[in-house]
Amino acid sequence: MNDLITIGAFSVALHPLLPWVMIAGLAGLYGALLVFALARRARGTFWRVVAGLLIATALLDPSLVKEQRAYQKDVAVILIDRSPSQNLAGRAQETNAALAEVKRQLAAFPDLDVRVIEGGGGPDTAEKGTELYGVLQRGLADVPLRRLAGVITISDGQVHDLPAVTGPGSGPGGASTVLGFDAPIHLLLTGNPKQGDRRLMLTEAPSFGLVGKPVEMKFRVDDLGSDNLGSAMVTIRRDGQSLPPVTVPVGTEQTLQLPIDHGGQNVFEITAEDGPQEITKANNTAVLAVNGVRDRLKVLLISGEPYPGERVWRNLLKSDPSVDLIHFTILRPPNKQDATPINELALISFPIDELFDTKLKQFDLIIFDRFQHLGILPEEYFYHIVDYVKNGGAVLESAGPSSAGQFSLYRTPLSEIFSAAPTGDVVTKGFRPALTDVGKRHPVTADLAKSDADSAKWGRWFRQIVATTRGGNTLMTGADGLPLLVLDRVGKGRVAELFSDQLWLWSKGFEGGGPQAELIRRVGHWLMQEPDLEEEDLRATVIDGRLEVERRSLGNQPKTVDATTPDGKVEKLPLTDIGHGKATAQMPAPDQGLYRVSDGAREAFAASGALNSLEYRDPRASTEPMAQLVSATGGGMQVYEESGWPTLRRVSAKSERAGRGWFGLKQNQDYVVTGIDQSPLIPAWAALLLSLGAVLLAWKREGR
Repeated sequence: MNDLITIGAFSVALHPLLPWVMIAGLAGLYGALLVFALARRARGTFWRVVAGLLIATALLDPSLVKEQRAYQKDVAVILIDRSPSQNLAGRAQETNAALAEVKRQLAAFPDLDVRVIEGGGGPDTAEKGTELYGVLQRGLADVPLRRLAGVITISDGQVHDLPAVTGPGSGPGGASTVLGFDAPIHLLLTGNPKQGDRRLMLTEAPSFGLVGKPVEMKFRVDDLGSDNLGSAMVTIRRDGQSLPPVTVPVGTEQTLQLPIDHGGQNVFEITAEDGPQEITKANNTAVLAVNGVRDRLKVLLISGEPYPGERVWRNLLKSDPSVDLIHFTILRPPNKQDATPINELALISFPIDELFDTKLKQFDLIIFDRFQHLGILPEEYFYHIVDYVKNGGAVLESAGPSSAGQFSLYRTPLSEIFSAAPTGDVVTKGFRPALTDVGKRHPVTADLAKSDADSAKWGRWFRQIVATTRGGNTLMTGADGLPLLVLDRVGKGRVAELFSDQLWLWSKGFEGGGPQAELIRRVGHWLMQEPDLEEEDLRATVIDGRLEVERRSLGNQPKTVDATTPDGKVEKLPLTDIGHGKATAQMPAPDQGLYRVSDGAREAFAASGALNSLEYRDPRASTEPMAQLVSATGGGMQVYEESGWPTLRRVSAKSERAGRGWFGLKQNQDYVVTGIDQSPLIPAWAALLLSLGAVLLAWKREGR
């Protein structure tokens, strides 16, 4: 068994000739004799000690072991910030010049390997900010950290993923513990730290609002780096249309009412005028998308008579959580005469004045289900309904056999808003509802069947009112290809006509049934102007750093659309037809702000990035964010525009790591052992001869 005693690159190996217990026993006995000799003040004790040591050396058989070491190069890291804020105010040029200078100085050190790590960019930089520390950790994954000489960071200082370091050392929160290495981190600051900037921040922003009611937004305009508080003009645009501007004091939170005038996405662009100092105008504008929703859609359902489909209509509408339904069924029309006294009837009178005069405009949709004109409604109220539709209301007429007769609604002033009219004939034979070519493209019916084979599986109906169309869009046909479902726009409102009262057969599952619930839901929501069901529409969204465009149309699609980026550049995007009346296009959208898409007739808007971009929240060059980390690692900071390039030098592990005008790179003196040289420290025979000589000298001294 060998034992090593190491001193620097040298080690002494022991090869005991006897077990350690015997050597220890002999040493103890010999030591006791020496103590006895000292106590008797015997002469020659010194030589006896020398002899004992020489004998012990012979028994231990020591040899000198020398390691053959190959010293490894240290690693110097240049960490480059390539975030969007580094492209402002000439910082990119400064960064490239600094990188070249640091490389030039590092090339003078033959014992250094140089690694350049770049990061800070990416599609989510606007939201998450500049993340350099994570990039550094990944870049050092294959580097032995004991060889790290230092990190030279070239940045504007705005780094947002720095670890929490409380101080130097390896204790809790210490730099070595948190970082996992003991090396200096230096900062070479790009940009002018004295330059200020104006920004607009949304402090409270709603994501949705009720149509017809304003939402409240809170914001603040700040002049960073300036103590002068003045005022700033703020302009507001909604879906590309300008709203009245407002003037607000700088540095004070303000409240603004934003009108929501339609369902779906309302895109607001809020812009503060240029400030006295500007690094970038990207943070002068905030884009807010507010989703307009309706506060419970109010539907009035009037059934002309009891029949099996009446309850189906009621159940379908009641199952929609966004619908408030008011349902009346005419049980005793005026033409029904019997001897029952009115005070004995368990019925309520039909509140025609309240429904069609006082509260008519409160309804989003009116449904006439097999309703007959039997003198229930005065002709004046039909004119009210016509005006109601032209001003944005909606009517759905579900025709029954009576619709083909003299009491049809088509013989009232409502005929002005109907785009199809019955001829007076009724077809009573089995037929399967089918989608027309327009119906296969219209968003109301396009997704009801993926193919003709799917619609061929729908159950049959057995009655249809024969009608002729003079406008609108026929989405479904029935017996003999006759119009079954017709939709039309009238003024600001919408009208739908269903020329059969046998929708209820689908709900009963007759011959497999059909998509009656989805059909009624889609027709109803189209009538109430649901944005997702617009047949002529252009939409744009930004998802994962890409602008995605969707265009819907019942006719031929254009070949391209124009996309305008936040910096004003216009690109033509080719559209790809994907069927069902849809065409799509996409392009990269790396910039934060508002993207505009136009097909020549319509415009769509898409907001990209976070409400308050972390990257541009404070675009000033500053040493403050990194100051604690740099100090804890013993590094230094230098502003290029003020002090120029720092001088790089190698320093020992215990020396200062930075000073005025210079950055230090630690010498780690890491090595690997390539071989071992071993030679006896003193031969055993030499030790025995010397010990014998020492004994003789001791006897000689004792004999005097």
